[in-house]
Amino acid sequence: MINQLIQAVEQSDLRSDLPAFAIGDTVTVHVRIVEGGKQRIQPYQGVVIARRGRGIGETFTVRRIVNNEGVERIFPLHSPKIARIEVVRSGRVRRAKLYYLRDRVGKARRVKERKRAVARGAASAPAAATA
Repeated sequence: MINQLIQAVEQSDLRSDLPAFAIGDTVTVHVRIVEGGKQRIQPYQGVVIARRGRGIGETFTVRRIVNNEGVERIFPLHSPKIARIEVVRSGRVRRAKLYYLRDRVGKARRVKERKRAVARGAASAPAAATA
């Protein structure tokens, strides 16, 4: 009973404009930053190395390299501080958490890109339209 009430209250605060992204994807998180009375948006691009939780409390961890030093940041998925999330590349991984990337250096810290399947009918349709 109480669980259903909590879900009903949380449902109104869940965001519906989020893209589908998974572990290993390279994403750009546009974060709202308030400085004094001004507000600006700062992009933070990196690899998603973890997702945890569910519902309103779901978070994801993004790792990037700055000056040859790894920087990780944990974002609440449904936070109003996040303006938007863009998926830059899809990564092909076989793990739920990519904590092993912390120990990698150089080219070894790269994640292979997942090839996206293209429908056969969709690929030939634009060529037929231009001819």
